[in-house]
Amino acid sequence: MPQEHSSAVSKTCAGTSAGRSPGSGAAQTAPGLKLVVVAGPTASGKTALALRLAEGLGGEVVNFDSVQLYRDFDVGSAKPSSQEQARVPHHLVGTVDAAAPWTAGEYARQARPVIAAIAAQGRVPVLAGGTGFYLRALLQGLSPAPAANPELRRKLRRRTPQQLHRLLQRLDAAAAARIAPRDAEKAIRALEVRLLTGRPVGDLWQAEPPEAWAGVWALKFGLNPRREDLYARIDRRAEAMFAGPIQEETRRLLRQYVPELRIWSSHGYKQACDLVLRGAEPAAALAAAQQEQRNYAKRQWTWFRREPGMRWLNGFGDDPGVQQEALEQARAWAAEKPEA
Repeated sequence: MPQEHSSAVSKTCAGTSAGRSPGSGAAQTAPGLKLVVVAGPTASGKTALALRLAEGLGGEVVNFDSVQLYRDFDVGSAKPSSQEQARVPHHLVGTVDAAAPWTAGEYARQARPVIAAIAAQGRVPVLAGGTGFYLRALLQGLSPAPAANPELRRKLRRRTPQQLHRLLQRLDAAAAARIAPRDAEKAIRALEVRLLTGRPVGDLWQAEPPEAWAGVWALKFGLNPRREDLYARIDRRAEAMFAGPIQEETRRLLRQYVPELRIWSSHGYKQACDLVLRGAEPAAALAAAQQEQRNYAKRQWTWFRREPGMRWLNGFGDDPGVQQEALEQARAWAAEKPEA
C-alpha cells in the first residue's frame, strides 16, 4: 500500500463534525493564503506535475480525488506510488475508511485546516485531483444541506439507478435534468436533500448561497493533452490493471469490504467486481472499463472548462516541457503580492 504520511499537518483534520458548513471547522485563514491546483482528466499526468511543482516550490501535495482518499484501494484508484509519496509529503491519500464514504462537504471540512496548516509552515499547498465537485466545495463552499442519513441511503440503494432517477424526476425535476440516469450516488444525494428538507436541491442553493473560502488565492492549472493521445493512454492503463493487479486487489479487499459499498461502483472496480463476483468475460470487462474511463475523462474536461481562472497546459503532466512551463508560471505567481 502507498506510504501514508502521518505528519501533524494531516492530523489537524481529525475530529471535524460532519454536520457543520465547510468553513466552520477550518483553521483561521489569513488573507493571501496561496495554493496551487493541478486538475484535469483521468490519466493526464496530474500526479507527475503536482510532484514537480511541489518540489520546485517547496510544497506539499493535497489530494482531491474522491477515490484516492480511501485506504487499501490502490490499483484501481491509480494512487501515487510509495516512491512518489516519499518525494514530498502527501495528505488525504489513503486515509479514509471506505465503509464510511465522504461527501464533497466533508472533504472541504477536512481539507481546509490541512491546507491552512501547510501554508502556516511556509510551504505551498499543491492540490492534485480530478474530482471537480470536491474542488468547488473546497474553494467556493456548498449551500447548507443536511448531513448524510445512513438509514435513508440504505433504503434508496435498494432501488436501481433507473428507479432512483424516475423517483427524482417526480420529486425534483430540475435535479433529474442535471443528473445522468446512471449516476445513482448523485441521485441519492438529491433525493436525500429533498426528502429530509422538503425542498429541491436547487431551491436550497438559491435560498442560502454557498460561502467561498475567504482569503485564498489559487493558481489553477488544467492539463489538456490531445484527446486521442489521452484515450490511448487510458486504454493502456486499463490493460495494465486488468492484466491481473486489479482482480487480485479486488479479491483481497472483498474479504474486508462488502460489495454493497459505494467504492465498488467506481471506475475499474465495478468491472473488476463483474469479473471476480459474476464471472464476466475478461475482454468485455476490460472494454467496459476503458469506455467508462474515456467517458469520465470527457465529463472532467467539461467540468474543468467551466472552472474560473483555469490556466490550460497543452500536454501531459509528465511531459518535461509542460512541467517547465507550469513551474515558471508558478514561480512568477508566487512572487506576486496576494490579493487581500
